[in-house]
Amino acid sequence: MYTNHEEHTIADSKETHVKATSTVARNNILTLMENFIEQIFQIRRTLLGVSISALILSPIAIGLSIFLIGHPSFFSILEIQNEFGTILGLLLATIISMSSIWLITGIRQYRKIGSWNKRYKEFMSEKEQMDRKLASKYGY
Repeated sequence: MYTNHEEHTIADSKETHVKATSTVARNNILTLMENFIEQIFQIRRTLLGVSISALILSPIAIGLSIFLIGHPSFFSILEIQNEFGTILGLLLATIISMSSIWLITGIRQYRKIGSWNKRYKEFMSEKEQMDRKLASKYGY
């Protein structure tokens, strides 16, 4: 049916098509990974805002609660106002404990975000080096 030359041409054509398809698939995967990493970087900014707010608001809440507990009229309010005093005491204790947890979580998150930011910058510089290397090699 086909001559030997035609068979090689068809085989070469199929091989070229497979390579092109493989290259496109690889490029799509790399693009997806880059987009995913950029989305995580955007989320990192949100988490950074949350951790900074924890670092600012938690000490304020703890300080205000301790000020109220340390105020001279606090214990007289607890004695005079039975239910209100009990609820106020529980509320302040809850605020102090939750704010302490929030503060510790904010500190941990801030540290993790800092290390992630360093790795992201390393990734971006390596990516740029690879892009430049590929561009110079293939003339893009």
